[in-house]
Amino acid sequence: MSEESETISASVPEEQGVTPDRLLHTGGNDLPTAEDLVLASGRDLTPQTLEWARRRLAEEGRSALDKRLP
Repeated sequence: MSEESETISASVPEEQGVTPDRLLHTGGNDLPTAEDLVLASGRDLTPQTLEWARRRLAEEGRSALDKRLP
């Protein structure tokens, strides 16, 4: 199989409407931003909520986001 056909097949879902596992990404390797935490908590992006999120991330790290996700 050529590199081009591998790239194409990796980007096209195998079944209509279902994303194959190999294309799913959790973002587990990325550090969440203050904006991520505010949105995950269901709040509006304001200077106050961004400051709250920065404090939570400084104190709790990635677990601050993990605690707020379902």
